[in-house]
Amino acid sequence: MSSLGKLLSRALALLALWGVMGAVQAQSSVVVASKIDTEGAVLGQLIYQALKRGGVPVEDRTQLGATNIVRNALIAGEVGIYPEYTGNGAFFFDSADSSLWKDAGQGYAKVKQLDFEANQLVWLQPANANNTWAMSVRGDLARAHGLKTLDDLARYLKEGGDFKFAASAEFVESPTALPAFQAAYGFKLGSEQLLILSGGNTAATIRAASLQTNGVNAAMTYGTDGGLSALDLQVLEDTRGVQPVYQPAPVVRADVLEAYPQIATLLQPVFAALDLQTLQRLNGEVAVLGAEPAKVAAAFLDHLGQ
Repeated sequence: MSSLGKLLSRALALLALWGVMGAVQAQSSVVVASKIDTEGAVLGQLIYQALKRGGVPVEDRTQLGATNIVRNALIAGEVGIYPEYTGNGAFFFDSADSSLWKDAGQGYAKVKQLDFEANQLVWLQPANANNTWAMSVRGDLARAHGLKTLDDLARYLKEGGDFKFAASAEFVESPTALPAFQAAYGFKLGSEQLLILSGGNTAATIRAASLQTNGVNAAMTYGTDGGLSALDLQVLEDTRGVQPVYQPAPVVRADVLEAYPQIATLLQPVFAALDLQTLQRLNGEVAVLGAEPAKVAAAFLDHLGQ
């Protein structure tokens, strides 16, 4: 074989090898991760199973760890996609003082822009649910007195309504928590209206309200806590935007989305269906009833026809 023929042969062999490597790379699994908590497990399984049902090759790394671990893994390329909260953009990009994080649309648009520019990460359709600090009341109290918003609570308190609130010391003392709610809505809780519990675990405050411990009928919660629906507690809507908005949304690497553009289409209807009550219910099935996150996610996707 001539030298030219040998060169051509080697070139064709290299092209074939690159083609095989490209095909393998194109078919590499998308690593789906999540945070280690209950909601992280549920959202992670929804992403993992929706993509798998849609024909995307996936690897399950849900409940990987805390925020910094999962996010750093995503940025490093060790993870392809995981669910994050829009309000955390305030901390990722050192802008916690900005009021835009208290507006759902503005917060989502900003973190979407900043994360793509800095890290080539794409924020997809967020859920219409807000997992932020909240004040919640027993369902029987809410129904009896028409309590749906914090304005309703202010009215109820002004009328002398019976009220005792279980919360952590941090929630009671932090300028961004109870004092901020009181200033915005024009009410003030006295010491006799507070049951301060050690630690910041909302499971304890929810339990106190559910069992009416020491007369408690309201509790510090997060908006999508699993115990809320299961134990009949009503989140009072923060109509004046005191707290930042924490909407869960899938965050995916741009290169992964380029390889599998159907990811956005597959996940859009799933997250569009996750309103506050739905996410509370799904979390409650895991946190209160002891169901496996994978089974809860599968049943929800079956219901959606995914």
